[in-house]
Formats: sequence, C-alpha cells, structure tokens
Amino acid sequence: MKTASIFIAVAILGAVALSSMFIVDEREKVLVLQFGQVKQVRDEPGIGFKVPFIQDVVRYDDRILSLPTRPIEVTMSDDRRLVVDAFARWRVTDPVRFREAVGANGIMQAMSRLEGILNDAIPQVLGSVESSRVGSEDRLSLMGLIRDIARREGSSLGIDVVDVRLTRTDLPEQNLEATFARMRAEREREAADEIARGGEAASRVRASADRAVVELTSGARRQAEVVRGEADAERNRIYAEAFGKAPEFFAFTRSLTSYERSLKAENSSIVMTPDSEFFEYFRSDQGAKAKAVVGK
Repeated sequence: MKTASIFIAVAILGAVALSSMFIVDEREKVLVLQFGQVKQVRDEPGIGFKVPFIQDVVRYDDRILSLPTRPIEVTMSDDRRLVVDAFARWRVTDPVRFREAVGANGIMQAMSRLEGILNDAIPQVLGSVESSRVGSEDRLSLMGLIRDIARREGSSLGIDVVDVRLTRTDLPEQNLEATFARMRAEREREAADEIARGGEAASRVRASADRAVVELTSGARRQAEVVRGEADAERNRIYAEAFGKAPEFFAFTRSLTSYERSLKAENSSIVMTPDSEFFEYFRSDQGAKAKAVVGK
C-alpha cells in the first residue's frame, strides 16, 4: 500500500509539473493569463512555466498573415465608380494590446476589424483622385497611402500592417456593357474613317494611273502618226524617184494594179468591150513600150 501511495503521489506530481510547463514555438507569441489578466508575455522560443489549473496559455501566430478584402464600390473624384478589392499583409506586434483589443476571438476578430479599417481607407484615398491615376504609375503611391492609414489605425489593435495591394479596380458590372458599347462605337468610327481615307487615296491613285495611261497612249499615238507620216513621205519619195526613172513602167504597174483591184474573183462582174477606155493603155504607145521593156 505504501508503494502504491508513493507511485500515485509521483504520478500526480508529474502531471502537475507537466501542466505547469509549456513550449513556445519560434513562429508564435504566447500570453499567460490568470483569470483573464496577462501575467506573462513570451515571444522567445523555449520552455515556459505557469501555475497549473489557474493560469492559461494563449498563442498568437507571429508570422505575416494575409487578409483579402471583399469588393467595394468607390466613387472617384471624376464621378466614375470603380469596384475595388485589396489584400493586406499584417502581423501581431503587441500581443498584450492585441488581446485587449480583440478579446478571446483572436485572429478572426482582428481580421474583421482590419477589413473595416481598409474599407474606410480605400474610399478615403481613391475618392480624392481621378480614375485614370489608379491604372497609372500613381497606383503604387496610392497603395502606400492606404497602407499608412491602415497601419496608423491598426496600431491600436497591436498589429502592424506590412503592405496593402489593390488587386482589382474595375468598372461596376452595370457600367461595363455601356463602356464596351462606347469603345466599340469609337473603334467602328475610327475604322470607317480609315476606310474612307483609304478609298480617297485609292481614287487618287486610280485617277493618276488613268491620267498616265491617257498621256502614254496619246504620246504613243502621236509618235505613231509621226512615224506613219515619215513612212508615207518616204514612200512617196520612192514612188516619185521610180516614176522619174521609168514613167512608162510606173504607168504600166499602176494600170495593172487598177486592173487587179477591179477584176477580183468576187460576187461582182464587169462587162465591157475590147475597145473600152479601160484597156486604152494597152493600145497606146506607152503600153507597147512597157510591153517591150517587160519582154526584155
């Protein structure tokens, strides 16, 4: 019985000793509470001690945490409305103040409070600028202003807001269709202007080409007439020289040509007497001489 009593006493003492010990992880901050009052703050990793059954240990994550916000509508200074959502990165820096501010709900209550701070800071900053600045290089400075406001307000919660980023800055759904329709109309008007300018340029090119064709054709015809005139003049000169050298032969060939043209085997007929004037050349002295020349 004595041995059993000693064993039980040792077990009880061991259980009490174990319940009085706690381990602090390097990724967390620890508070030791006694009846809701903070008795210890441990932010260094290692082993800690508390009064068993009287004191409790509350742990808070010491890492940087993320908080995405719900979309909200913001009216810009140019009266345009944008749907904006953001996310913040934050961490617990003062666990005692954090406990006093959020109570037993801890991280969830802090995230709800921080989201409210951001939902107030975003319209405060963006509502004072034009919508065009949100999509420009000024976006970084605007996010910095929102972060500074959230950091200042969040210090009362015992937290530090490390960064704030705007993830979306879009038009409300009901305005998107109107905006797209306006953009589509502008693009169609620009396309029509380009088509009209292209048609005008094409008309100028066609008119220039037609004018060039007329000029080239006229020049070619003029040159052809010149060449034809020179050829006719040369032909007449040759005829004149030939007529001067052998007038009888020239008259003979001209008569033969006229006979050939008149006596073609076509659907026409000529009836004449042998003593007709048409054959007068053959009966003349010139015709006899020409016959003699041809015979030689």
